[in-house]
Amino acid sequence: MHKLAQTVLAYIQKNALLRPGDRVAVAVSGGADSVSLLRLFIELRSELGIVLSVVHLNHRLRGTESDQDEQFVRQLAAGRELEIVSESRDVKQLAAQKKMSLEAAAREVRYEFFKQCLRDRPLDKIVTAHTVDDQAETVLLKLARGAGTRGLGGIYPKVAVSHQPSAVSKTHPQGCIVRPLLSTSRRDLEAYLAEIGQGWREDSSNRDLRHTRNRIRHGILPRFERHVNPSVRRALSEAADIARAEEDYWADEIAKILPEVWNSTGETGSLNYKRLNELPLAARRRLLRTAANSLGLRLEFSHVEETLELENEGACSALPEGWVAVRHAGELRFQPASAAPSEYEYDLTVPGRVVVAEAGIVIEALAVAGNSASEKYDPEHLLDANSIIRGLTVRNWKAGERFWPAHTKQPRKIKDLLQDRHITRDDKKRWPVVASGDEIVWVRRLGVRRDFQAKNGEGILIRECLIPD
Repeated sequence: MHKLAQTVLAYIQKNALLRPGDRVAVAVSGGADSVSLLRLFIELRSELGIVLSVVHLNHRLRGTESDQDEQFVRQLAAGRELEIVSESRDVKQLAAQKKMSLEAAAREVRYEFFKQCLRDRPLDKIVTAHTVDDQAETVLLKLARGAGTRGLGGIYPKVAVSHQPSAVSKTHPQGCIVRPLLSTSRRDLEAYLAEIGQGWREDSSNRDLRHTRNRIRHGILPRFERHVNPSVRRALSEAADIARAEEDYWADEIAKILPEVWNSTGETGSLNYKRLNELPLAARRRLLRTAANSLGLRLEFSHVEETLELENEGACSALPEGWVAVRHAGELRFQPASAAPSEYEYDLTVPGRVVVAEAGIVIEALAVAGNSASEKYDPEHLLDANSIIRGLTVRNWKAGERFWPAHTKQPRKIKDLLQDRHITRDDKKRWPVVASGDEIVWVRRLGVRRDFQAKNGEGILIRECLIPD
């Protein structure tokens, strides 16, 4: 048995990736990594006690080259008398339809193909040729884009592909995608192929620096190797191993604690705020994220931090998909923004900003000075600082309140002003205004009250922004 095959076998056994009797398909693109994987598995199949086949997906991204890759893989499988399942999918069309990058579209199509094979074919596992180099690239990319320990775990050695649409989890033992080369370098695989005299196909798109991963592969990681750490790929891969172990530990711990603090109705849910605050910060963050995940919400770090900082009754933070978290009666409630109470009030400092989840916007106040301010900002949004009586608050308007918009002769009821602009129902109830004491000084989309506007381009700019997803 070749030394590299022994190394791969040891990794498979250490991580319990396969078991005797498994029906295993090797995903072969035609490149050096996947061809090496196939040749190694041909050598190991007796030792592993598995039934071997091949799957290939033609992404149709490189025209004739893609078709030649498919033909190469077919011949490779036929030469070893292996069954092959091969399909062709239009990745460019999907990318255009869903406004995705080619990389993201290719991944979605590939995993949909794998899921289909596992569902429709007599297969238990599909093995892919992700290497230690792929792991390093993935970890660096996720670190740069922002990730917790789950993301920094990078490529997992085994993930279960659910038969639910587009769902990938790592909990089920069958229907798995397995990565047995995560401790093996691309360089070692190419040396192995050269030693056994096996050719492969070169993918010209792997040199295309328009793709982020290629810039990391050919530019950033080599610079790290030259100037920081010659073993940076291995170091990043080991960091991923550590992160995965940490994630597994915390997943078990959070599963034990969650029932104590989380009450879910299936469509909404709430966390016991007092019990939550008794826990360490790391546990609070994970509980919040796990609770949101159970409702189908994927929270970024900023969502988690803003929600944990809610201290006052009625305070809320904006979450993705039009949801909010609201402090109410000793709980942190997760609910659609449309279900949030229509009554709200927040202090607005200068400078400062307020998330008005009920209206789906952020309202910001900034002090501006100098003659240039009048050129940069519409006077209708500049408030005379002298008109502020008792600070500023953001709230919903109340029945009977009136407002004097610019370019009108006299004040009118806010109800009628909103009606004229076809703002109705719940949107109308939650429509935000900025008040100073009992005086309304600004209304969303109507600007600053006419007689409170700054005269010389110097004052307080009030403006709205969309809540980021």
